[in-house]
Amino acid sequence: MVETAKQRKERQKEQLAWYIKWFSSIIVMVAMAIRATGEPELAVYDLYLSTVGIFGWLIVSLLWKDRALILLNGVGGLILLSGIFKSFI
Repeated sequence: MVETAKQRKERQKEQLAWYIKWFSSIIVMVAMAIRATGEPELAVYDLYLSTVGIFGWLIVSLLWKDRALILLNGVGGLILLSGIFKSFI
């Protein structure tokens, strides 16, 4: 069976989503491990890594067109970004 251009594009999109979701999941787990240490000087790293992970998941949710995940990760990203901006003040 010959793959059409539309099928190829969909497969490539799913492959991209697969890599982003696993990378983002690992980043979020590392951020949670840092948070679990309870060390105040590591809090900024938790914030940065969580933001990267959440925005990765936002990209995946946009690729999947999953509105619940878009809302969750979009709002989560804004909350984390506000924390980053606050850390500079």
